Amino acid sequence: MADLSGFYRAARNKFDRDPEFQQRSRQRVVLLQGGDEETLRLWQTFVDASKKYFLTEYEKLGVRLTAADFAGESTYNHLLPEVVEDLDKLGLLRESDGAQCTFPAGFSNRDGDPLPLIVRKSDGGYGYAATDLATLRHWIEQLHGSRLMYVVGTPQRLHFQMVHQTAREAGWLAEPVRAEHIGFGSILGPDGKMLRSREGTSTKLADLLDEAISRAGAVIAEKDPELSAADRRALANVVGIGAVKYADLCIERTNDYVFDYDRMLALDGNSAPYLQFAHARICSILRKADTVPAGPVLITEPAERKVALELLALPGILEEVAESAHFHKLTGYLFGLATTFTGFYEKCPVLRAEPGIRESRLALCDLTARTLALGLDLLGIGAPERM
Repeated sequence: MADLSGFYRAARNKFDRDPEFQQRSRQRVVLLQGGDEETLRLWQTFVDASKKYFLTEYEKLGVRLTAADFAGESTYNHLLPEVVEDLDKLGLLRESDGAQCTFPAGFSNRDGDPLPLIVRKSDGGYGYAATDLATLRHWIEQLHGSRLMYVVGTPQRLHFQMVHQTAREAGWLAEPVRAEHIGFGSILGPDGKMLRSREGTSTKLADLLDEAISRAGAVIAEKDPELSAADRRALANVVGIGAVKYADLCIERTNDYVFDYDRMLALDGNSAPYLQFAHARICSILRKADTVPAGPVLITEPAERKVALELLALPGILEEVAESAHFHKLTGYLFGLATTFTGFYEKCPVLRAEPGIRESRLALCDLTARTLALGLDLLGIGAPERM
């Protein structure tokens, strides 16, 4: 069970070419949902191995989920019969080719016929719709959720639209509660196709992260060869992980993008290392100044005004991102702030400025550094003070 991906590929290949294995597989799902003891034992083996892998990668990514936060679709198995029964009582369930389906309003096929959403399959097993509806009810009725966000790839858009419409027709999803599909695109390789390893298999996240950290370490060693090995490893982890996260978040999330280590680790352009370096450079200025004044910011030059206006835009940007879940708007803001600050620093001396102006510009530097650190932190990215 150490290689779950290899095990899955082998099973998938057999499923595609062996009708008898197909039937056994489908029946195994029915047994699993029905609570068969031996099936549950086998299933738990996979679950335990998966959790171990997930938690390792969560720790590497700085994701704060723990084992106590897992609530997979099996969590709601005991609620599935109730979902089907209640939909039937509400008159929303109809039979289609032996399966129990809902036909939510507003959805039709190419011929104009109502489009079915399979709740219970003809073999007695439950479809994804049943689990999603049971989950939705639990989130609303037990957890009292008011905003349900489904972070799933864009190809599942139609499915979630139909699930949510069914829930509205059943009276389970109503104002002020709202459900949203936070769709995202695919990660592509240099050939423009789905990202694969050299062997043609799906690339593991763990391998991508390790490679990013390794490459970041090489860049850091070249830039600062006197850095200790321990400090280089720690910084490589922050920069490498940050680069991968930022590359994903700086793209409009519904778009596909090409995975490119060179671009995401670049010290110039719209990348995490560029922002991290900008933050570290400002921290260096503040260290040289010894103290950061708490006085007012005086606007005496156009470049200062540009930085101040960028800083004042932060609350509006955060409100917009919180509402839309389009994180590229925050990355774009941070990149704009960093480039604007660079223009200010080139035109306006800070440490050599005359008294009064010097303190004001140091305060502007401090505000910029804290804003960059806050923005990166909200994206789950570290902001080192030295690079």
